[in-house]
Amino acid sequence: MSFYSVFAPCYELVFPFREEVYTFLREYAGPPGGAVIDAGCGPGHYCGRFIRDGFRVSGIDLDRKMIETAAAAYPQAVFRCVDIAGTGSLQGRAQLIYSIGNVLSHLPFERLTYFLGRVYAALETGGSWVLQVVNWDYLLTLQEYTFPIKIIAEGSAAFYRRYCRISSERTVFDVQLTVGQKTVFNEQYLLYPVTADVFIRLHEDAGFFPEGVYADFNKSVFSKDRDSGLVMVFTKP
Repeated sequence: MSFYSVFAPCYELVFPFREEVYTFLREYAGPPGGAVIDAGCGPGHYCGRFIRDGFRVSGIDLDRKMIETAAAAYPQAVFRCVDIAGTGSLQGRAQLIYSIGNVLSHLPFERLTYFLGRVYAALETGGSWVLQVVNWDYLLTLQEYTFPIKIIAEGSAAFYRRYCRISSERTVFDVQLTVGQKTVFNEQYLLYPVTADVFIRLHEDAGFFPEGVYADFNKSVFSKDRDSGLVMVFTKP
């Protein structure tokens, strides 16, 4: 069982639904009735809000437990347990496709390039593609980065995240959840850094038009040298 399956019941406590994120995404979704795809949907909370607002929604995620949780909570949406970079992962056409929460950093360069081509093909003309990752421009200046500890479950549990052995080729993502004195899980995953300029080049090569580059979902001005996050918006001309 993967860390994400074990983590599914705690996900909302650590990463709660954020109104400013949905407001940002909603801006690019077009009128109600259109199609939206969440690539890396987790437990599906943003899919659920789009459903409530009258959109046709699909969510995909590699973890079966996450998909089961999402499908149980939001039966009006279509959820599929598939690799986002796999053949056939993006079905139909959508006005908005988005991937948030640093999901894309799990894709090696070749698979990322393939996935961006699939996103372009699945977008309607004039449609928008929104991605959120960590700011690798800043992180690549470090050897290690430790996230602030998240205390959850009324103080009984703690969630730890750390990037170590940071390099331009790959970075080790160390994640741990403890409840009291017990370690529930402690896993490591490989992440694949992509800087902002490389993201822009890959998207332009795939045919996208760059619409906006921000530090967060409040549209703060992005600084490569200091910001921890990167939010990018591209459109299909």
